[in-house]
Amino acid sequence: MVATSEGFVRYWPSLVHEGSYTETFTDFGAGSLGSFLTAVKGGSFVLSSSRGQLVRLIPDSSGKIHQHVLPQGQGMFSGIGRRVSSLLGILSPSNDAALSSVLWDKERSSFYALTSSNLNKWEIDDSTERQVLSWDINRILKEHITDAIWGSESNYEDIKGGVNVQYLDLQRNRDGLVILAAAWHLGDSPCLTYYTLITVEDKGYHMSDDVVVEVTQYNPPFQSEELMCCFVVPDFFNHAAYLYTEDEVFACSTGTGRISLPQEKIIFGAQGDSILGAGSYTGVPIFFTRKSGLVAIFSRENVSVLPEDLEDSLSSSVAGPNSEGSAFDATSRMEIVAQEDKTKLLKAAFLQYCRKDVISAQSMVVELFPPNADLYSDIELDRAVIQISVDLVDDYPASDPRWAESVPEEAAGFSNTSLILLHQLEDKTKAHSFFIDFLHQVGLFERLGSFPVRGMPMTTRLLLCEHAEKLSAAIVLKNHHSRLPDLVNTAILIALNKRECDIPQSLTPADVFFREVSQIDTIFECLLDHEEQILKDTPIESIEWAQIVVDVNNIIKDMLQAASQYRQSRAALYKTGELPEREPEYVPWTASSGPAGIRTAIIRQHGIILKVVYPQVDSNLRSIVAEQLVALLDCFLDGFVSQLKSVDRPADQDRYNNLEMEYVQKRSELLSPLLSLGQYQLGAALAEKYCDFDILVQMCEQTDNQARLQRYMTQFADQNFSDFLFRWYLEKGKRGKLLSQPVAQHGQLASFLQAHEHLSWLHEINSQDLEKAHRTLQALANVETRYFAKKKTLLGLSKLAALASDFSEDLLQEKIEEISEQERFLLHQETLPEQLLADKQLNLSVMPVLTAPQLIDLYICDENRRANEYDFKKALDLLEYIDEEEEVDVNDLKLKILCKALQRDSWSSSEGKDDPIEASKDSIFVKILQKLLKEGVQLSEYLPEVKDLLQADELGNLKSNPYFEFVLKANYEHYVQGQA
Repeated sequence: MVATSEGFVRYWPSLVHEGSYTETFTDFGAGSLGSFLTAVKGGSFVLSSSRGQLVRLIPDSSGKIHQHVLPQGQGMFSGIGRRVSSLLGILSPSNDAALSSVLWDKERSSFYALTSSNLNKWEIDDSTERQVLSWDINRILKEHITDAIWGSESNYEDIKGGVNVQYLDLQRNRDGLVILAAAWHLGDSPCLTYYTLITVEDKGYHMSDDVVVEVTQYNPPFQSEELMCCFVVPDFFNHAAYLYTEDEVFACSTGTGRISLPQEKIIFGAQGDSILGAGSYTGVPIFFTRKSGLVAIFSRENVSVLPEDLEDSLSSSVAGPNSEGSAFDATSRMEIVAQEDKTKLLKAAFLQYCRKDVISAQSMVVELFPPNADLYSDIELDRAVIQISVDLVDDYPASDPRWAESVPEEAAGFSNTSLILLHQLEDKTKAHSFFIDFLHQVGLFERLGSFPVRGMPMTTRLLLCEHAEKLSAAIVLKNHHSRLPDLVNTAILIALNKRECDIPQSLTPADVFFREVSQIDTIFECLLDHEEQILKDTPIESIEWAQIVVDVNNIIKDMLQAASQYRQSRAALYKTGELPEREPEYVPWTASSGPAGIRTAIIRQHGIILKVVYPQVDSNLRSIVAEQLVALLDCFLDGFVSQLKSVDRPADQDRYNNLEMEYVQKRSELLSPLLSLGQYQLGAALAEKYCDFDILVQMCEQTDNQARLQRYMTQFADQNFSDFLFRWYLEKGKRGKLLSQPVAQHGQLASFLQAHEHLSWLHEINSQDLEKAHRTLQALANVETRYFAKKKTLLGLSKLAALASDFSEDLLQEKIEEISEQERFLLHQETLPEQLLADKQLNLSVMPVLTAPQLIDLYICDENRRANEYDFKKALDLLEYIDEEEEVDVNDLKLKILCKALQRDSWSSSEGKDDPIEASKDSIFVKILQKLLKEGVQLSEYLPEVKDLLQADELGNLKSNPYFEFVLKANYEHYVQGQA
C-alpha cells in the first residue's frame, strides 16, 4: 500500500500483478496531511495524519479497502473522570497535538503514536483496536531532560522555565521504548539544540517510573523550531543508535549499555547527497540516500560487548599461541579456517559477533555449517556448541599469576583476568549469555539437536541452559563459601579427592574447584559426607551438632533454587520457534539419579533430618529443619515434574505411565513422614503444589479438618478433588462419611454417586432431599433396560419418595401419574402368559426391559398357544407406547396384529348358521371389536379399510377364502357402519 500526503491510497494485493490495484481516499480534513503509513496486523495498515488522526485501512479478499478511525480515549480507564485520569497519565490525546512518529511493535501487537505532548498506545488485533495508554510525556519527561542538560548550572531554577522540548521520533530495543527529543534554551549563548535519547519501559497499561536520559554529543546551533531529525536503533539487543537529518548521521548510544560507544558524525551533504530514510538489517543501520542509494554504516572500532580481558584472551586463543598480530586480518583469516577445527572457528565467529561484526560472523557460520548440511554436520554443530559452552563455564583464569603454570597449552582461551572468584563467575555468566544471543542471532539455535550427557541424550538447548544454571548455583555456593569457609572448604577437598584433582601449591582448593563449574554438582554428595561425619563425631548436646545440618540444608537449597529460578525465568531464551515432534527425555541436572545424583542426595538428607536430627532437637530447630526439608523436597518434585512433562506425548505413553507411577510413589514416601511428625502445614504446602490428594485427604482426616477439605474441593475442582475424596471414602470403607457430606457438597456427591447408583438415592433420602431422591430413582428407572424387575422396583421407590416429598398437590398428582403410566406399560410385561415364558425359557426376575414392539411380538406369536382376545387387545394397547424414534409403522403393526387375531379362528364354513354375524360371534376378532366398542373407540377411524385387511399378506390362506371374505365384510358392515 502507498499513500500520498493528500490522502490518496493505492493497494496492490500482489506486486507480481503490478497493474492490478485498488484505490481509495482518506479525508483528514482541512489543514491536516497524511504523515505515516504503517503495516500492522492481519494484512492491514494504519494511515496517520500530521494532527494525530489515525485511520485503519483493511483490504478484503476482493481488494476493496475498508477504513475506520482508531478509537481514542477508549482504553481500560475510559469513563473515569478527567481529573483522575490525568493523575494516572492517561489523558485523552489533544486534537491539536502534532504527530511526530509512529511505531508498530509486532511482538506485542501494539501501535504507538508520539505527538508533541503524548505517547499513545493501542492494542491491535485482526480487525479491532483498543487504546490502552495515553502518557503525558511533557509533564513527565521535560523535567528529566532539563535536569540532565542544565541541572549543574548555578541558575538552573531560572533556566528551566524557559526550556523548550520537542519530541521527534520513537524506536524500541530490549530496554524499552526509546524517544528522541530535542531541547533548547533561547537564553543560552550560543543557543544549541541538545539531542537526547530517553529510554523508558512499557509495563503494559502504564509506563515505568525509571527513565534513562542520554544527552548525546550531537548539539548543533539552534536555527528554527522546524526540527527534522530522526533516528534508528538497528539492533534490538544493543544500545547503539544513529541520529540522522537530511545531510548527516550521528552515531551514538541510548546510554543503557554497560559501556558507552564512541560518538561520531558522518556528513553526506558535503558531497551533494542527502538522506531520504533509514532502516536496519541484521543489526546494521542502512540509509537510503538520494545519490548513493542504500548505504550501510559499520563501526570502525568494533567495540566488543565482552569484558576487555576476555576479548583479548579470546582473540589470542583463536589465532593460536604462536600467531602475531590480529587473528582477523582479511589475509590471514582463510588460512586460520584451513588449519583449525570447527569448534575454534565457531569461537572466531562468536568473537566477531561480540565485536558487533554480525555480517562477518554470519558468513563464517554459513560457511562452517551450511543451512542444508547433512546429519553429520548437525552432529558436529551440537558438539562444537557444547564444547564452547563448557569451555566458557570451565575457563581458566590465566592472567591470575597463581594460575600461570597450571593453564594447559590447549586451554579454551576465554581466560579472564579477575583475581576474585566471584567476579570470575559473574564474567563467565555474561560471556555465556552473549554466546546464547550469538546462537540465536546467526540462526544456529533453531538447528540444535541433542547431545549425550550422564549416559543419555539431552536436547542441546536445554544442556546449554544447564550450564548457565550451574553458573547461578556456583555463584550461590561461592557466597556461602565466604560465610562458611570451613564447611565449604572441607566439602571441596572431599570433591577434589574423589575426582583425583591435583591442587598446585600456588592455588587453593576453592580456586581449582570453582574453575570447573560444569562439575559444581559434585559438591552435594560431599557436603553430606562431611555432615554425617560431624553428626557421628560431635556430641548431640553441642551447638555444632544440629547447626551443620542447618548449614548444609541452606547451601543445597539455595543452589538448587538459584538453578530452578534461572531455568524458569529464562525459559523463553532456550525455546525454539517450532519444537520437533519428539525430543529426548529431559532429566534436569538438579534431578539426576545414581550414587552422586541430586535426587539421591535429597533422599539421603531427608533420612538424616527425619531419623537422626528431628527427634533430638528442640521445637525451634525442628521448625527450621522442617522448613528447609520442604524446600529441598520442592526442588526434588519440581525436577520430576519437568521430566514427566518431557515425555507427556502419545508416542511415549508407556514411559510416561511408568515414570508417573515412580513419581507418585516417591512423592508419597517423601511427604507421608511430614504427617507422621505433625508438620501438617508444611506437608499441605507441598501436597497442594504437587496435587498429592492422598496426602491432603489423610491430613484432613487426621486433624478432622472438614473446612480445609471443603476448601480443597473448591480449589481443585477442575482436577476432580471431590471425586478423589469420595472414592477414597469408598475404598477405605467409610461410607458413613461419604453419605454425610456437608450441604455444600451435595451436588458434587450426587454427581459422583451417579456412577454408584446403589448409594446415590440413599444419600438424598439421608439428606432429606426427597424430591431429588424421587428424580434420581426415576432417572435410574428411565435408563434401566437390563433388568425388568429392577426397573419396576426403582419406579416403586421413586413413587414412594414423591409421596413423602413436599411436592404441591397438583405436581404430586402429575408425578404419580407419570410413574403410573410407566408401571402400566411394565404391567404388559409382568402379565405375559406363564406358558409362553416357560416355552421361551424367560424369567421375569432376570429379564431385560422389553420395548413395545418386542412385547407385541411375544403376545401375538405362534408360541403363545393359548392367546385369546385379551392378549391381542394388550398387543393393540401397546401401540400407544411406540415412540417416533423407534421407526416402526404403527398402522402396519396394527394390521399385523389383526391378521394374527383372524388367523386364530377357523373360517371354513358357517356350521349350519346362515347369519354371518351369529356364526362369527365367538371369534377372537369379533371379541376384540366388542372390547373396542365398549371402550368407545371409533372403529371407522381405528380399523384399517376392509379391502386393505383382505389384501394383507399376513392373512396367508385366508386371502383366498370366499366365505372368510363374506363374513369379514358382514362384520365390518354390522359393527363399523352400525356404530356410525
